[in-house]
Amino acid sequence: MNKISDKVWILISFVTAIVLWQLISMSEAGVVFASPVEVIEKCIKKIADGTLWLHISYSLFRVIAGFSLAFIASIPVAFLMGWYRPVRGLIEPWIQFVRNIPPLAYIPLIIVGVGVDERSKVTVIFIASFLVLVVTIYQGVRSVDATLIKAAKILGASDRDIFFKVVMPASTPFILVGTRLGLSAALTTLVAAELTGASKGLGMMIQTASGNYDMGTVLLGIIIIGIIGMAMEKFVRFLERRLTGWQETHVQ
Repeated sequence: MNKISDKVWILISFVTAIVLWQLISMSEAGVVFASPVEVIEKCIKKIADGTLWLHISYSLFRVIAGFSLAFIASIPVAFLMGWYRPVRGLIEPWIQFVRNIPPLAYIPLIIVGVGVDERSKVTVIFIASFLVLVVTIYQGVRSVDATLIKAAKILGASDRDIFFKVVMPASTPFILVGTRLGLSAALTTLVAAELTGASKGLGMMIQTASGNYDMGTVLLGIIIIGIIGMAMEKFVRFLERRLTGWQETHVQ
């Protein structure tokens, strides 16, 4: 068994999942689970009429915009929390409080505050990603080996040098882990974000199809979101290998 390559195991896993999926669709649960053939037919139909790419493009824009804004905002907040105790004392309790509230709970406030245009959807995704990113990167800053900082001070390094040449490089793996988790949070929040009056997007496609009992389209949307998530995960892992190759181990 140990001689079987990872690629073969992936193929076996994929085939097994398809077989199980087909068997489930043939049982009483078929009311919920459309068959693989039905999902493929829906996919072909939506590609042909151009609606699938439209939904994907809108959802990708919202995820990337919300995550990018969260990433830009989280870096200074996380580093300030980790570097300055007064900032940590002021901000950390609120971060810990807000992160336990599901983004779905913010939707009524966001709709009233910014309306039902693209800003509301991006805001929901921003909140979900920002909280994950801040907590992860902050933990990275706090876990920097104190010996490295003391050694740098003994060698005459200024606070600026310590921050940019010791703390930031040591925190890079945590930033990348936070990126992976933040992207995951953005995708898992996508459907909730598109509750704020969206007319296009994968989440909206799933909700509309569910209302019409179109389970083939529902499963198609779920599968596409999963594929997008896996692609993003692979990309960030690639960056992680390139940017943290100097370390003996990577943060998981």
